[in-house]
Amino acid sequence: MSNAKSKQAKPKTGLARCMELASDRKGLVFLAAVLSSLAAIASFIPYIAVYFMIRSIIGVFPNLDQLDMGMVMNYGWLALAGIVANILLYFLAIFSSHMAAFGTLYELKVLFADHITKIPLGYHLTIGSGRLRKIMDENIESVEGFIAHQFPDFVASITAPIVMVIILLAVDWRFGLASLVGIILAFVAEFIGFGSGEMKENMGKYQKALEEMNNASVEYVRGMSVVKAFNQTASSFKKLKEAITGYTEWVLKFSLGWQNCMPAFTTIINNVYLILVPVGILIGSRTDDFAGFAMTFIFYLLFVPAISGVLNKIMYISESFMQINGNVARMDEILNIPEMPETAHPKKPAGDDVVFNNVSFSYTGDNSEKALENVSFSAKQGQITAIVGPSGGGKSTIANLISRFWDVSSGSITIGGIDVRDMAEDDLMHHVSFVFQDIFLFKQSILDNIRMGNPSASEEQVIAAAKAASSSPNCPTGITRWSAPKASISLAVSASGLLLRGLLSRTRLSSCWMRQRRSVTRRMNT
Repeated sequence: MSNAKSKQAKPKTGLARCMELASDRKGLVFLAAVLSSLAAIASFIPYIAVYFMIRSIIGVFPNLDQLDMGMVMNYGWLALAGIVANILLYFLAIFSSHMAAFGTLYELKVLFADHITKIPLGYHLTIGSGRLRKIMDENIESVEGFIAHQFPDFVASITAPIVMVIILLAVDWRFGLASLVGIILAFVAEFIGFGSGEMKENMGKYQKALEEMNNASVEYVRGMSVVKAFNQTASSFKKLKEAITGYTEWVLKFSLGWQNCMPAFTTIINNVYLILVPVGILIGSRTDDFAGFAMTFIFYLLFVPAISGVLNKIMYISESFMQINGNVARMDEILNIPEMPETAHPKKPAGDDVVFNNVSFSYTGDNSEKALENVSFSAKQGQITAIVGPSGGGKSTIANLISRFWDVSSGSITIGGIDVRDMAEDDLMHHVSFVFQDIFLFKQSILDNIRMGNPSASEEQVIAAAKAASSSPNCPTGITRWSAPKASISLAVSASGLLLRGLLSRTRLSSCWMRQRRSVTRRMNT
């Protein structure tokens, strides 16, 4: 029963998830919360001190010679002590929260980096390096920012309104109620903005569009030299343009959603005195103790800026909560990807025959959306086996499954009579080389790119491998030139993009050849 409940339990998000991540440093987090609360309380001490100073002065007016200057100075020192206490306590709160946040950030980044090395490699292709980079650099970083800054402010935003309401009602309940009317109106305006489901939905879609634009930008910049060389700027820019258009649509919807509620909120919190003035006129016209009324009225007029500061902080925290909810959800989306299972007792293949036995596979896990269904064939060692079919027919999927970029949904794939799931990862990678349809070369010479298959190979061995993998008996000139993509492009500056892809493919194929692997999987267009 407990297991069933745990499975049905709603995953933690936002604040709860951040506190869970920082659970190893909960002492520092708790200390930051306490200190932040005390700082919020101390921030009201100057207002109370000023109130008593005003009362002392008005109490003897106009006979100021009867004013107890010693008492007034004490109130002044009390106000200064409140300011110093507020600054010092808030500094200590932020210091404690930063200590907790930095440690949490380090462990979270190590956990994330370790996790993405263990998930199926196919996810790296579908998610994209740009999105993973954004999650690592921005979404995870936001967890540190939330724990370090927003959490102490969140605690203060809870403590400060409580203290503020107590003070407002304690000095004069009539002025207090008038002030609360302004506060309630401001909260209504804030709720219309932050509390609506449409605004939360727009925030989520805005963040997703930002990730897609970031991913498309990274891919475009990386391939810019190839795009320019073959004058493919229009077609290559299509994906980036679509991403930018999608981002523009949602950022405008999200931003314009504030065009009414934000001005209303700001106007109300900065003009609470407009509610106090008519109330003050009404009370003053009916009071017998004008000195006492004036003292109280002046205090509330001086206290209005504190109301504005407290509500502004609440608005700021509400926006941070919306952002951290989305950021944590995107981080957990990756962390929740199951790791590729590794066998505890790996087996070694006896040969290199590749056999598919009733293999079915679905990228979504939905049996109604299968990319492959009951596929069976064998690729014999020492022979060339070509998988030919239309675009979307499953050729890439077959290649991905052999290299165990994904695990099959049903059936089995064997190499040398051993299921690829029963092979150690290093052993599988030793038997299979994979040349991608989209070729990525490191920013080094072609020589260095090929040598990655065997770092100890000599230059003569590299050239021999390049000739063996190429359809031309001549080794490309500039093989030792730095920046492989540019060296390759210079050989085919007037050729088509397909020729360049073939040259880059042969570079990677040469690297596979250097490793002397017996099974090479190559994905080609047909």
